Amino acid sequence: MLELLIGIFTLYTLIKIYVSVMQIGFISDAKKQEPVLLLPGKYQVAANYAIKKERLSIAEAFVEYLTFLFWVYGGFKFLQQTVGIDNGITSSVLFLFGFFAINYLISLPFDIYKVFKLDKEFGFSKTTPKLYIIDQIKSAVLFLIIGGAVFWVLSWIITNFSNWWIWAFAVMFGFIILTNLLYPTLIAPIFNKFKPLEDAELKADIERILKEVGLNSDGIFTIDASKRDSRLNAYFGGLGKSKRVVLFDTLLEKLNKQEILAVLGHELGHYSHKDIFKNIALMGAFLFVVFFIVGNLPQSLFMEMGIAPTAGAQIALIALLLSIFSFIYMPIMGIVSRHNEYEADRFGAKIGGKQNLINALLKLVSENKSFPLSHPLYIFFYYSHPPIVERLKELGYDESSKNDSVILGFLDDA
Repeated sequence: MLELLIGIFTLYTLIKIYVSVMQIGFISDAKKQEPVLLLPGKYQVAANYAIKKERLSIAEAFVEYLTFLFWVYGGFKFLQQTVGIDNGITSSVLFLFGFFAINYLISLPFDIYKVFKLDKEFGFSKTTPKLYIIDQIKSAVLFLIIGGAVFWVLSWIITNFSNWWIWAFAVMFGFIILTNLLYPTLIAPIFNKFKPLEDAELKADIERILKEVGLNSDGIFTIDASKRDSRLNAYFGGLGKSKRVVLFDTLLEKLNKQEILAVLGHELGHYSHKDIFKNIALMGAFLFVVFFIVGNLPQSLFMEMGIAPTAGAQIALIALLLSIFSFIYMPIMGIVSRHNEYEADRFGAKIGGKQNLINALLKLVSENKSFPLSHPLYIFFYYSHPPIVERLKELGYDESSKNDSVILGFLDDA
């Protein structure tokens, strides 16, 4: 069974690397052609950034594969011997903390390189070493508190129920829903400063739109996203009464009022179409399949790895294999998500005006240095949004007759 598992992970890694190689080749050829959507200078910069990101992704995939081999060929055994195998809940929680701590240390150099080298090179990252360390400490504390509680509950379930995977799935599914409820009001403010939108005119327009579509919110806020990153974004987060409109300060700086309303209209379209509940349902189906498969793996697999099938080992195995399941499931999620994005664009165009949404999308592509073209295989596996060229085409944008007012807005940054 272990050999089969290694074979599957090897195949997954090879496919992942192959897709990245195809994407690099595609962009390398495309950057030599006439620019699409972007001015020549930014077109080249966006292409170079996309290529370097994929090269980093290949390195990460290779290290992920070596990490997998490390765990199944002795890592689990070493950690279990270090923590103990009394099958108690405490030892399982400690085992999991050790497992995730080692994985974190392995992935940390990649994150540091991306934040302080790659993203700074292309003008995205504004994170200082001090802010980065503070963020890591906050994340670690949250992980110890929330992760520790989840690990304890899951370990207790596995220890006390024969069909533990059913109850473990229910707990994780409930945890995801709870996270969606709490994130906008309790978790996000730990990392960013939220303050009520000060622009009274824009606030009144947003409130009018919310009322028109029948959506309630507990406030309209801006966050200091620019202290970490220069990219533009906005979201309408939370469930129930915890929903709040959140605008990045970078978005307010680069887009005019009508464009912001169009972008917000797109986000509101997701809520109007119940996309958040569709996504939760899809995630629930995904988790059910994952827990079902891992929960019914033969006990001989753990014997082949030289470890006891404790609760900690079973949860760690789920985490170790999660990337394979995600890679297989992503295309399904992508098909549904891309359809939802088209619908949200139509909604945003209706609310904020088609031309305003087109202008906003063009600015987002330019400011975020997003290369507008991708290999079809890469789109199939990774794109949650339709290619920007296709989104603009659906909105009636004609590349051959670009809006001069939009293009001129980019000239100072080109």
